[in-house]
Amino acid sequence: MKELPYIVPSPQTETQEIFAVHQTSIEFYHEVQTRSEIKRYCEWYYTTAAENKRELEKMRGELNIMGWFRRR
Repeated sequence: MKELPYIVPSPQTETQEIFAVHQTSIEFYHEVQTRSEIKRYCEWYYTTAAENKRELEKMRGELNIMGWFRRR
């Protein structure tokens, strides 16, 4: 009977392997989700920065009324 565990793999080892694979897949999908969120944030950030840049250039070309009040 003591030789039997060497011939037949123990169910505990298989269970541990299954949980290890499951944990690895959970971590993988979490990493994919995190990277997708970062990518979406970066796209939003660059779009917002470009809009702000355009607005700033537009504002620089407009008449500065507040500057008149401050100079007096």
